[in-house]
Amino acid sequence: MTGALRTILHVDLDAFFAAVEQRDSPELRGKPVVVGMGGGDNERGVVSAASYEARAFGVHSAMPIRTAKRLCPTCIFVPVRGAAYQAASREVMAILRRFTPLVEPISIDEAFLDVTGSRQLFGDGETIARRIKEAVRAELGLTASVGVASTKLVAKIASDLRKPDGLVVVEPGTEARFLAPLPISRLWGVGPSTAVALRDFSVVTIGDLQSLDRSALVRRFGKHGASLVDRAHGVDPDPVDDPDAAKSVSHETTFDVDTSDPEVLERTLLAMSEGVSGRLRHAGLKAGTITVKVRDSGFNTVTRQRGLPEPTDMTEPIWRTAVELARPEMRGKRIRLLGVAASGFGAREQLGLFEVDDERRRRAVEAADEVRDRFGTRAITRARLLRTGIPAPFERDFGTAVERRGDLAEDVERSGRKRVPGRDRQAGTAPSEDLVDDGEGVDIEHPFDLA
Repeated sequence: MTGALRTILHVDLDAFFAAVEQRDSPELRGKPVVVGMGGGDNERGVVSAASYEARAFGVHSAMPIRTAKRLCPTCIFVPVRGAAYQAASREVMAILRRFTPLVEPISIDEAFLDVTGSRQLFGDGETIARRIKEAVRAELGLTASVGVASTKLVAKIASDLRKPDGLVVVEPGTEARFLAPLPISRLWGVGPSTAVALRDFSVVTIGDLQSLDRSALVRRFGKHGASLVDRAHGVDPDPVDDPDAAKSVSHETTFDVDTSDPEVLERTLLAMSEGVSGRLRHAGLKAGTITVKVRDSGFNTVTRQRGLPEPTDMTEPIWRTAVELARPEMRGKRIRLLGVAASGFGAREQLGLFEVDDERRRRAVEAADEVRDRFGTRAITRARLLRTGIPAPFERDFGTAVERRGDLAEDVERSGRKRVPGRDRQAGTAPSEDLVDDGEGVDIEHPFDLA
């Protein structure tokens, strides 16, 4: 099926964390709400999300809490409730799957849908979008903005234009005309450094880029130049991914105070490896590749990855590999952020020919998983991790909120590496939060964006 015949929706929940808080606490409705705690002179709190009432004062995600308090003294600050946001996200995704099985969640609060095969049953793209918006509002008390187009790229840009509660439809054949007046920064693949370079070609809008000679851009940017021209015309062959093809499981955390203490750093890696391995077991997956992310006090970020001899869902091999990868990057530095991701999944529940996991250890781990399932993630833990205060995998570290767009943009621009187009974070993560210059996400496939 050609891209021109597809009908793609991008559904993006509006100020998701803050909207859930306002829904669950009626006294917060209509008031400036900021999700995230902290803000003292020595604290490192960061805004995870801000309601539209707070945004009117200039407050936005990833802003230091103390700055948010200065901009909006009347803001109401509430803590992150990861479990509540997860539950709401699952309910939203269930609504989306009523209309098509082709749903690609790209973060907790947004997803692409390919409804091409659903049009005969539910109506055209605009009709399906309206039905989704109505269901999300009526059943969950939340609002969503939706873009409808023939490609993921254009649908994503469209959904951002009339928030909150927006609906923008781009008819097939009008993609280039729709994109032309928009600022170049809205185009996937154009981060700050690329935008500066494009100014040498007098490019300010996407339309300016459309009119440029392709060969000149290829000479300046290589293959990336050709893809920029294609995207400027709305060309994006990227399909809505198989919803069962998870690309990674990850966890990262930002320290309250930068640290060079090896015990703190290795213990943090252990806690994150424990969280990642538990989520692998819960999903029936084993990972063949481990990736670590290390960000120092100067905001320099490095990612390293390594394949495992045998796929695993156990904490110890993940942790040992993570420590070996991270240790050279941490030596002699004060560290601000660490992340661990597992990827390279084979078939679900696939066992190696020679199983290397100790059977007694596995039984103990499975028993601990059962306790956590019944009584919560903190019901049982390793002695080494007692009183560490490390967030559980979805208690969102304030520095890596999922609503944060272009989380690693600065790191990507510093490194000069590119991000994978069409994957935006997260994030928090960013998508392939690994390193292709779309100003939205990073280069290994999706580590650090499904955390």
